[in-house]
Amino acid sequence: MKKIQSLLLIFISISISNAQSKVIESLNMDSNLLNTSVKYSVYLPDGYDDSKDKYPIVYLLNGFTGDETDWHMEGLLTDIVNLLIKAKKIEPMIIVMPDGDDRLYINKGDGTYPYEDMFITEFLPFIEAKYKVKDEKKYRGISGLSMGGNGSLRLTLKHHNLFGVCASFSSSLKTDEEIINDSQEHFDNYFGRISPEVKGEKGKVRLTDAIKEFNLFELIEKKDPKLLKTVDIYFDCGDDDFLTIGNSTMHIELTKKGIPHEYRVRDGGHTWNFWIDSLPIGLEFISESMHKDN
Repeated sequence: MKKIQSLLLIFISISISNAQSKVIESLNMDSNLLNTSVKYSVYLPDGYDDSKDKYPIVYLLNGFTGDETDWHMEGLLTDIVNLLIKAKKIEPMIIVMPDGDDRLYINKGDGTYPYEDMFITEFLPFIEAKYKVKDEKKYRGISGLSMGGNGSLRLTLKHHNLFGVCASFSSSLKTDEEIINDSQEHFDNYFGRISPEVKGEKGKVRLTDAIKEFNLFELIEKKDPKLLKTVDIYFDCGDDDFLTIGNSTMHIELTKKGIPHEYRVRDGGHTWNFWIDSLPIGLEFISESMHKDN
């Protein structure tokens, strides 16, 4: 309780400082690949409108059942980022929050809803043409929680040429054994969104190509470690989180492959209290990565 009270006092002091940062919610990008519009929100730092400078960018992904407003409405994003910038913990940056649409940030296995292709080939170019962005890998970070935590890790490791740094919170990683033994209701409602052909199935048949790709372990096993070492990785998980086994396994697999990373286990569960504490840690990690010598 004392920690929450102290954070509130800090946030009040930031509001009094009249920082002119802003979050614009629920903007639209028309996607040809998805044949629909994709919603996103954007944080623009104080001074953005009048500045001729370009800014580093972070794509911040929401979790399952969330949307493009979650980090702003639930995660105290504006207050946290303003505080970090004011304290010179991070530099001013643009933060873009796309709606994950409960599609797990991956292409649907049958090809009918290529969310990942949209994100990489349509959304990133659209955003980086619209806003004053430093469009280099070094200054392009990605982060997210739960479903978005998995998405941020997977997109970083798969598209190592685009993203320089990732900070993932409570990533929705599960081992093959956990997926095989997952309850039917959860499996169908979650993994069925990318592999609808195995809804209602049990056992190893659940481990489709799309689900294996989502789960990252096969990617880490098969991809050249030299390429994976070109990105900076931070991820965390609460010690009471139901996803702790998958995240611990990720730490083990990266360690076995000799991939440098930062992994932290803190007190907490799969809650906004945990993610609100994670966000400043992750953004500082991202900002430090963007400014280290190559």
